[in-house]
Amino acid sequence: MTEMVYGALPARDVEPILPKWWRTLDKWTMSCILMLFGVGLLLGLAASPPLAEKNGFAHFYYVTRQSIFGGAALIAMFITSMMSPKLVRRLAVLGFLGAFIALIFLPFFGTDFGKGATRWYSLGFASVQPSEFLKPGFIVVAAWLMAASQEINGPPGKLWSFMLTVTIALILVMQPDFGQACLILFAWGVMYFIAGAPMTLLVAMMCLVIIGGMVAYNASEHFARRIDGFLSADVDPTTQLGYATNAIREGGFFGVGVGEGQVKWSLPDAHTDFIIAVAAEEYGLILVLAIIALYAIIVLRSFLRLMKERDTFIRLAGTGLVAMFGVQAMINMGVAVRLLPAKGMTLPFVSYGGSSLIAGGIAVGMLLAFTRSRPQGEINDILRGHVR
Repeated sequence: MTEMVYGALPARDVEPILPKWWRTLDKWTMSCILMLFGVGLLLGLAASPPLAEKNGFAHFYYVTRQSIFGGAALIAMFITSMMSPKLVRRLAVLGFLGAFIALIFLPFFGTDFGKGATRWYSLGFASVQPSEFLKPGFIVVAAWLMAASQEINGPPGKLWSFMLTVTIALILVMQPDFGQACLILFAWGVMYFIAGAPMTLLVAMMCLVIIGGMVAYNASEHFARRIDGFLSADVDPTTQLGYATNAIREGGFFGVGVGEGQVKWSLPDAHTDFIIAVAAEEYGLILVLAIIALYAIIVLRSFLRLMKERDTFIRLAGTGLVAMFGVQAMINMGVAVRLLPAKGMTLPFVSYGGSSLIAGGIAVGMLLAFTRSRPQGEINDILRGHVR
């Protein structure tokens, strides 16, 4: 009788957090991420000792630091993946605002560490790259704006997200960091396409990117030098690209043997941007194909789960995160085999890094949170009008 008068109390979800998280988690993606981290430590044991010796550190100094940063990244990934999409969105907005402010003040308080681009804040014991933490927050904020624009009487979220994207890209170009700017533009373009952008607009954006590249080539010596090196018919064997190309050629199918590679003694970025060259030389094509397969499984599994998602925001945010993750890996490996011009971009969860590892852990944690199984009908039910 009480229920007839006052209505029944809503059923509460009493399942403990950890069992529910494990039951709904995409375990294939999680396993692939852990394997990539393990491969990163394995390659770090080979690639980083020469650099540590050169800089006067202990033999496994960089491996130890990678273990610490990687552990922090995995903890951040586990914690973030347990959150609800709404909580992820709220924290991502706060994180984005903090990273965006840090990016604005980077020209005044940042440092370039002698690499010609002011991208880091030096903390003495470590450095922080704001653009790495900006990326996952930006993806979530842009997806939120696009999803809001599809609601009745919603804001012009697509226009706002476009203006935000252009602003961030311009700030990154001023550092200069053309690689991260291209990554931001690509991720936004993928989300905008999924949100229903007309092809004419996307083609117009591609034309603008090409025109912007031409302007950058004429205005930036740093950018022009990398493009000229990429387009050159001959590769200078004393450059990083030359060393990497030779290492991949020497590795062959099975590699020259563990610890027998020579490229790590010549490449200053063997443990970061060109880690795949170390893998190819010492372990051969077999390990490289295994690494590619791990990234492919993560991307395909995530896309398949997102295709079943009914919530527009989750679908857009998840698509942007997995697109950014996959393209970053493709760019890093493409540079090493000279399919793309040099970008200075790490290989997610494999390359050594502090900011890139921890920010990558947060981004993948968000992706795992968005791709967790939820009680809902298939998206096809909406299209057929059979919403339950």
